[in-house]
Amino acid sequence: MTERPRLIIISGPTCVGKTRTAIALAEPLAGEIISADAMQVYRHMDIGTAKPTEQERDRVQHHLIDVVDPDESFSAARFKSIAEPLIGELHEKGLPVFVVGGTGLYIKAITQGLFRAPRTDEAIRKRLRAEAGASGSRVLHKRLQAVDPVAALNIHPNDAYRIIRALEIFEVTGKPLSEHHRAHGFSDNPYRTLKIGLLVDRNILYDRINKRVDEMLASGLLEEVKGLLDKGYSPRLKSMRSIGYRHMTDHLQGKATWDETIDLFKRDTRRYAKRQLTWFRTDPEIEWIKPSDVDVMRKKVVGFLTR
Repeated sequence: MTERPRLIIISGPTCVGKTRTAIALAEPLAGEIISADAMQVYRHMDIGTAKPTEQERDRVQHHLIDVVDPDESFSAARFKSIAEPLIGELHEKGLPVFVVGGTGLYIKAITQGLFRAPRTDEAIRKRLRAEAGASGSRVLHKRLQAVDPVAALNIHPNDAYRIIRALEIFEVTGKPLSEHHRAHGFSDNPYRTLKIGLLVDRNILYDRINKRVDEMLASGLLEEVKGLLDKGYSPRLKSMRSIGYRHMTDHLQGKATWDETIDLFKRDTRRYAKRQLTWFRTDPEIEWIKPSDVDVMRKKVVGFLTR
């Protein structure tokens, strides 16, 4: 029987140090990294997505970065379809595979599979889109909280696409999306996994978030977003409504002062980190370790790869 490929998964909230830690672990082992980040797949969106630098990518080969343009759709299913054959190739070469990122759904897609979504109903979807356009996605998010609080916890109030899909599934089937997920069980188990979650004190994490926002702004995030808009990318695109990009866009459109923009950017990033932690803490297989304890992680990785 062929041995299942082994995956070392490094997860955790934004700004906790996943990239630095993964490189420190992968480089001595000649390992390669598959990015599990829903934003780093987009080309031309570099500063606001905190992509690994060229120097970091020279040290360790990274995959699933700069895969699509900002106006192309990308999903957990597409991530899975690209990542799985890549994992197979790296496994055949005998190279350690590190899956690194904060998009929990992407990690879940390759480690446990995806459930078959209920059929779509264009009439319902069209109506919900119209409601979102008229009243805003946050109104629909409150409705989702009422019918499916579990799904609402994992979907940002500005993520109109996922909110509409969750409400559509509820209306079509009479059951919340989270119940469909439970029924599926996500029982696929194609890989042997070592799951490491990086965790620091919340005050330290929030301080890192504030500093990263300042660094992104100093590095030219506003100019990056202006360039995207000048290229014709709509501010309504899913990619452009992500954290940082929507804040810069709103400022450029005169919807917020610069000080308000910075405060909202930092606040929303902190809230995102909190949601990420909530997601990952539901996985009992994750071993939580401080990013500074690299030697502890290295021993675990070597032990996992050799047993």
